[in-house]
Amino acid sequence: MDKRRFIRAGLATAAAGIAAPALAQASPNIRWRIASSFPKSLDTIYGGAEVLSKRIAQITGGKFKISVHAAGELMPAFGVVDALQQGSIECAHTASYYFVGKNKAFGFETTIPFGMNQRQQNVWMYYGGGLSLVRDFLRDFNIVSFPGGNTGVQMGGWFKKEIRSVADLKGLKMRIPGIGGEVMARLGAVPQNIPGGDIYPALEKGTIDAAEWVGPHDDEKLGFYKIAPHYYYPGWWESNSMYSFYVNTKAWDALPKDYQAAFEAAAAEANIDMMAEYDFKNPQALRRLVGNGVKLHAYSTELMKAAQDAAFDLYAEESEKNPAFKKLFESWNKFRADVTLWHRFAEHTLATFQYANPPKQR
Repeated sequence: MDKRRFIRAGLATAAAGIAAPALAQASPNIRWRIASSFPKSLDTIYGGAEVLSKRIAQITGGKFKISVHAAGELMPAFGVVDALQQGSIECAHTASYYFVGKNKAFGFETTIPFGMNQRQQNVWMYYGGGLSLVRDFLRDFNIVSFPGGNTGVQMGGWFKKEIRSVADLKGLKMRIPGIGGEVMARLGAVPQNIPGGDIYPALEKGTIDAAEWVGPHDDEKLGFYKIAPHYYYPGWWESNSMYSFYVNTKAWDALPKDYQAAFEAAAAEANIDMMAEYDFKNPQALRRLVGNGVKLHAYSTELMKAAQDAAFDLYAEESEKNPAFKKLFESWNKFRADVTLWHRFAEHTLATFQYANPPKQR
């Protein structure tokens, strides 16, 4: 009996000795760095990368850890695509439209003017073929992309003076990136692409006359209302603003499959979490801003129509000369028409009634 116990114990010890290296090989310790295009002060946007990092560590039992680095720590806010191409970092959290200077097709993943809302953008990306098209486009940049948060429709920016018509935009220097900036240029403005952390000093020094960022929560933190008291809506250039987790292709391919699954799950959670957080924080911030004397203005219908015409003229022109843009635009535009048709009947009708007819207090 003692002999049999000894043999069984010996076999168990041997099996453990064989299994331990196999387990270690299946679950290696991996350390990545993620470069954010946002400063830590913008807790909700910057926090998207922190949500990703925390959840991946939890899912993998601490085996796969990603350290989060704010804009400027590893590289400038707009340097992440170049760094990923070169393999200097494993991943980044950014807004694709910062890079339309490389190719305007970068705009679709974040947003382009007069586009879809946050829900509709998610549907296009996850079910409408958008994510597959985006990844095909980014393959040449050695990047794999994952949706990584959204602000929803944004506000229309801060101005030192009122904007009553298109003519008031002539010569106005405004911080507005991406294709939205190009549309503003067609209306007479002078767009500037400035990282979030540098906008306030530019407004203060008079380098710019106006600026847009996100919405009440972030805008209040950045203090724009102290210099430019006129707050416009809606941000027609950002009917949603989807952020992205960009991963170097070689780094992604080298990840174990279970770590890839952990990354995808964490990215999807971060994508939904950010929108929920903004919807919670923005109403409170808007009340405080109005209490501090901020003047709210709606853009005129004349200006909105002019901007929409300019935007779709730009899309037609770009499609003629840019095959990558055309491929994405055709998918985006068809899906936009289909999903908008559905939302017009149920979503829009109910929302319009509720906004115009609030229930009586009982």
